Amino acid sequence: MPELSHGRRMLVLAICCMSLLIVSLDNTVLNVALPSLQRELDASTSGLQWTIDAYTLVLASLLMLAGSTADRIGRRRVFMSGLVVFTLGSLLCSLAPDLNWLVVFRMVQAVGGSMLNPVAMSIITNTFTDPRERARAIGVWGAVVGLSMAAGPLVGGLLVDSVGWRSIFWVNLPVGLAALLLTWRFVPESRAPRARRPDPVGQVLVIALFGSLTYAIIEAPHGSWRSTAPFAALALISLLALLRYEPRRPEPLIDLRFFRSAPFSGATVIAVSAFAALGGFLFLSTLYLQNVRGLSAMEAGLWMLPMAVPTFLCAPLSGRLVGSRGPRLPLLIAGGAMTVSGLLFALFEAETSNATLLLGYVLFGVGFGFVNAPITNTAVSGMPLSQAGVASAVASTSRQLGQTLGVAVLGAVLAAGVSASSYASYASYADTFVSASRPGWWVLAACGAVVLALGVVTTGVWARGTAERAARRLEGERLSRRAGVDA
Repeated sequence: MPELSHGRRMLVLAICCMSLLIVSLDNTVLNVALPSLQRELDASTSGLQWTIDAYTLVLASLLMLAGSTADRIGRRRVFMSGLVVFTLGSLLCSLAPDLNWLVVFRMVQAVGGSMLNPVAMSIITNTFTDPRERARAIGVWGAVVGLSMAAGPLVGGLLVDSVGWRSIFWVNLPVGLAALLLTWRFVPESRAPRARRPDPVGQVLVIALFGSLTYAIIEAPHGSWRSTAPFAALALISLLALLRYEPRRPEPLIDLRFFRSAPFSGATVIAVSAFAALGGFLFLSTLYLQNVRGLSAMEAGLWMLPMAVPTFLCAPLSGRLVGSRGPRLPLLIAGGAMTVSGLLFALFEAETSNATLLLGYVLFGVGFGFVNAPITNTAVSGMPLSQAGVASAVASTSRQLGQTLGVAVLGAVLAAGVSASSYASYASYADTFVSASRPGWWVLAACGAVVLALGVVTTGVWARGTAERAARRLEGERLSRRAGVDA
């Protein structure tokens, strides 16, 4: 790809950030709209879970496929295709006649979304070749995520209260179309010098694993074991098949040898745990604020600011700490804050008092703000440069899988508790919500504790040694394969 002028590089960064903004806003905005969706479409708790998880599940399943496809056929081409599909999916979501169609159209959105963020990051990496300039560009990219977290609840609340829940999808239309036209005009095409070969069997196994596991968790409180056991069995079979098949591929979709590195394994579990906590936190909070406290969507969005603002402010601080002192301190702060936040709700019913509710939200925002930067850093720590992109893609997939599981697990816990009472009256639902959600807050506290523990274990001398050994082995095997091909 030819060297671009500084202004052109900044324009490419802005275009990529536009795609990130609409994808990131989509879920935070939708969370505020859940109670309105519940009333208008007569949705159950599991129906609300599916409106969130249908998107994150497809996204998690296709991220690595989209990234490797873009490297092979062209990043600009795949990015533009993603913008078209995502924008079309947003339009269809706004026209959905019922909950089932909304879930289907959310999956269409996710197919497009899977072609945006990982491909945009590849475009940025190839556009900004100077390491210092690239670091600043990635910092801007991270700030956009924080901006979406802060603005999402307010934008969603304003739109839901003034126009209705369908309007939250209209926001994506002008931004998506503008990004499409600007990409066509200003973003140059690029490809990887040597793209990874496709792995269709591995891709099918990943989809089967993620999909069947999520379905079994969400539907468990509503059906008999006979209806959910086959899906749990399918998830187990898919996992075992993946573990057996992938090591035999020269270029697998998921390279299991990465997990010999303790920092990489730790980053994967930390990503799942932290984003599971985020997904569950947003799901429980928005239902409580609107369905139990009776707040409007706008008022609920304002109440989410004590969580969103610390996330926005702490994310760049975390990045600087990772650069100067390594990932351990940010992970300890993140794990500690998230654990304490979960315990406030689990032990002291923090939502029943304004002061403790505010404190719980601030602590969670601080924790989540500190956790994101060290995940990617720890995932690629010690990896050969040739494998850093794939390692980062696995970390991104882990984030989406974590959010999917968080909504599935905490929503299922809530549904199991609330189903013991009657949905017939508001008073009955409100009275049981706090007690029914308490096990979910314990799960959230456990997720924070996992981040805290792995922040200690996977950032020390022993962990770095495992990363170095894994990197030497991976690079040696890569060079051996190249020598065999050249011979």
